[in-house]
Amino acid sequence: MINIDELKFDDRGLIPAVVQDAESKRVLTVAYMNRESLEITLREKKTCFWSRSRQELWLKGETSGNYQHVESIIADCDRDALTVLVHKDGPACHLGTDSCFEYPLLGEVDAGCCACDEAEEEFTVDSLYEMLQGRKKEMPEGSYTSYLFEKGIDKILKKVGEESTEVIIAAKADDRAETIYEVADLTYHVMVMMVEMGISLDEIRAELASRHIIDHKVKQEKMTK
Repeated sequence: MINIDELKFDDRGLIPAVVQDAESKRVLTVAYMNRESLEITLREKKTCFWSRSRQELWLKGETSGNYQHVESIIADCDRDALTVLVHKDGPACHLGTDSCFEYPLLGEVDAGCCACDEAEEEFTVDSLYEMLQGRKKEMPEGSYTSYLFEKGIDKILKKVGEESTEVIIAAKADDRAETIYEVADLTYHVMVMMVEMGISLDEIRAELASRHIIDHKVKQEKMTK
């Protein structure tokens, strides 16, 4: 058994934490902890992380109800990374899926250890939209998406605003990986807003297509002058 003083936090005071389901051992998410969030996790026996984009503590489940109850925390041989085994109250991913890791580059996601049906299908923006529509219709308990629909348009718009700010912060810092992550977050919340307002993907495609035609005509006019 080691203590927190033996851990090696990076130059930002952070240590990566790989969160796994205590029963299936499936990786649920990867996040970062600083000393304070780790101390909270040890004390409360619930995962608490440090948000690099918002620069604040983040208690998993505080808004969604999807708490992760910690069974054990194990450091690696270099003491600079953690594995956290948890029993979760609901989906681990803010997209409402069982795990954040649903998109294989090689091989397939093991559907046998996943509680959601989405993992069995290839990801597309259309399938995400359909999943959001399903969440709004069925309102499954413990889903972050259900929580947003339950709170209504004001809460959804608040999240869209917050995620827009996080995209700006990440891009301004020239952090490409973080920007991609935040753009994905923003896209998800915008799509939740679309479902709430009854705006379809086809309507957005049509609007973009009309702009492309206008842009193309403008370019043609400039070339003929």
